[in-house]
Amino acid sequence: MIKRLSRGLSFKTNYTFSKILDINSQLDTDFNLSAPSDVLDSYDLALSRGPAAFSVQHQFNGNFSYELPFGRGKRWGGAASGTVDRLIGSWQWNGILTAQTGLPFTPTVGSNRSGNGDIAIPDVPNRNPAFSGPVILGTPDRWFDPNAFVLPTAGTFGNAGRNQFLGPNLISLDMSMFKKISINERWNLQFRAEAFNILNRANFGQPAIGVFAGTSVSPSAGVITSTATTSRQLQLALKLLF
Repeated sequence: MIKRLSRGLSFKTNYTFSKILDINSQLDTDFNLSAPSDVLDSYDLALSRGPAAFSVQHQFNGNFSYELPFGRGKRWGGAASGTVDRLIGSWQWNGILTAQTGLPFTPTVGSNRSGNGDIAIPDVPNRNPAFSGPVILGTPDRWFDPNAFVLPTAGTFGNAGRNQFLGPNLISLDMSMFKKISINERWNLQFRAEAFNILNRANFGQPAIGVFAGTSVSPSAGVITSTATTSRQLQLALKLLF
């Protein structure tokens, strides 16, 4: 949806629903920590078919720009002049919103349980048939429950599947206020106050995917140690336009 500029306001929004399937897209360094960087079995590629590393099921983006109705010729303070007009006029409010579901990840065994000699260690565990609780716990201390998985029999491939689980979602709102300060017909100053992730929302990165350390559950399984965005960032600037 696009609203062209009228009465000082313009905005644009879009929503995407998608699902991307492949057999291996983990080679990019942005994604290679969320799933194995190799196919599970080169003789049976169907075992590695699943959502791509960059597959985002739901994504919403929006941005707006609004010239505030204050100052000479505007709705409020339309008769202002001189210093008053310089203070209250020529302000512009801007914002960008991004909201999306999490990226997929693949729990792994952490060792070459299948015994095929693949040094990339793409082996995945089995789903635990005796487990009945939610696999995704949703906390950074333990994003997924490692008890949902068991070690496959030595010499076999696990059945947990590739990229069947989603990591944390992401919501980020950036805002800014601009003010144009006229110097003469040629020269203008622009004051900018900008806030990134103004809600100061913690957008977490992907969890540690290794479920086991040897034959025991790894203490780091499902633990998140990074964020996908920074904390709230504020900055002020002056820009000379000519």
